[in-house]
Amino acid sequence: MSAKSLPVAVAQFTVTEEPERNLEIIDGFARDAAAGGAKLLVLPEGLIARRGDDDSYAAAHAQPLDGPFVDGLRRISAQRHIVLMGTVHVAPEQGTERDADSRVSNTFLVICDGEIIAEYRKLHLYDAFSARESDVVLPGDALPPIVDIDGWKIGVMTCYDVRFPETARSLAVRGADAIVVSAAWVRGPLKEQHWKLLTAARALENTCYVLACSEVSSRNIGCCRIIDPMGEVVAEAGDEGAELIATGLSRECLASARQIMPVLQNRRFADPQLPD
Repeated sequence: MSAKSLPVAVAQFTVTEEPERNLEIIDGFARDAAAGGAKLLVLPEGLIARRGDDDSYAAAHAQPLDGPFVDGLRRISAQRHIVLMGTVHVAPEQGTERDADSRVSNTFLVICDGEIIAEYRKLHLYDAFSARESDVVLPGDALPPIVDIDGWKIGVMTCYDVRFPETARSLAVRGADAIVVSAAWVRGPLKEQHWKLLTAARALENTCYVLACSEVSSRNIGCCRIIDPMGEVVAEAGDEGAELIATGLSRECLASARQIMPVLQNRRFADPQLPD
């Protein structure tokens, strides 16, 4: 039977240049979130390492999935008894078909009880606003997954994915109760407004919760937020500094929204599919 409420938390912080320091920061948030009862902790995009406006720095510090950073995330999940969600840059494995392509994968990980239970390679790369993520990152080719956490179906997306409503809709029609967005949303004219509009829209149009986490720094906006299925913000961080926000996802709120506004039932077109 599905839990009536799922306690969740979202961690807003600045990813540093040192992977070990980032693991220390994540562990501190995991400790505090778990102490508050949270079962799930959402983390930003590109957790291994970042350096200001250097877009290539995170990719240059990519590690394999069995490397020390992901091992550290698995250890934190197991020790703190909390599900971790966020993205890391993963280096191509030697001897594989990808070995000839030097680009890394921006990979969303779901880690439960110390085990990776889902992986998702970012579909939509940030080739916009003069940025060229595709120069260093290889795009994924599969729709994002949905995982079960205490009976709640949680879908995942990464940053720029939120600008593509068919991605979120694909999760909703496959049964997602909530969508987690791990991001490093770049500051700039209207960018904070875009972030707030888009995350609220993805919640409202799919009558699901959205847990949106952006890294905060001189480059990225922060503004982490949790939005309910009617588009209302139930928890929100500012655009400066580290912060932990938390709430409980309510089964009653979800059911009520979908009864009042049955948009998923009223759709008249086939389930959206992204190109092969």
